[in-house]
Amino acid sequence: MAILERQFRFEGAEGAGIAGFRWLDDTVTPRAVLQVAHGMGEHARRYRAPLAPLAEAGWAIYADDHRGHGLTASGPEAYGDFGDRGAGLIIEDLRRLGSLARAEHPDLPLILLGHSLGSFFAQGFVFEHSHAIDGLVLSGTAAFGDRKGPPPKLDEIAVDGEAPRTPFDWLSRDPAEVDAYIADPMCGFSRKPNDKDGFAELLARMKDPAEIAKIRKDLPIYIFVGDKDPINDDLRLLEPLTRRYREAGLSDVTVKVYPGGRHEMLNETNRAEVVADLTAWLERVAAG
Repeated sequence: MAILERQFRFEGAEGAGIAGFRWLDDTVTPRAVLQVAHGMGEHARRYRAPLAPLAEAGWAIYADDHRGHGLTASGPEAYGDFGDRGAGLIIEDLRRLGSLARAEHPDLPLILLGHSLGSFFAQGFVFEHSHAIDGLVLSGTAAFGDRKGPPPKLDEIAVDGEAPRTPFDWLSRDPAEVDAYIADPMCGFSRKPNDKDGFAELLARMKDPAEIAKIRKDLPIYIFVGDKDPINDDLRLLEPLTRRYREAGLSDVTVKVYPGGRHEMLNETNRAEVVADLTAWLERVAAG
């Protein structure tokens, strides 16, 4: 078997050129689509290896490099620059990539997976577009609108009670994965402060009951996190998110918490278990 990568560019919101990717096992007939929205300070290609078992099982995987990231950015000097109103425009970029994937696989279920900042955009995506997908997966997520104070830089985050080996130990317990992240020239940068208003507007929507009420009630949602992920503050920032979904009447919300897990559960020491659990949920939803 061979997982083939197709790299392409598509037109995002307001005519922006967005770098896109598709991974597909050419020996398997596609039977479902997974769209990935990556996190802050990384890029789409980091998901090819951890999600390879899904591609081998017949999932066509689509992803893009967000504005200010990866091959969408004009160069390293633009990393972390979302541009004016970029926070809202990224949601439209996600919609357009999903439409492209639907056009190429019109009869297949499509599930959106957002990690970290990508899960923040995915949370906003379903306010208006929950009927465009068959399921939603949120990884390394939290109730982002509830966080107090300015966002920390990625190299300033720490795991409570631990003396870090590197500034990025909070990502995973696996030193090899942390070192690979540090060595990747497209990783490790933080958001530039040029779209404060756009992000503030989206953050306010995150906890607005009227926005959450727009989500279709039967949308399946799968949330998986580690309980040592500083982003969810020892799960204190996870509970408001799940409570709001359930209070809004969403009937199919599954939460999986991995003891000891840090931020990138797909790159954690127990990643085989994590991917197997994710696969089981995806297969259930794809089967209808």
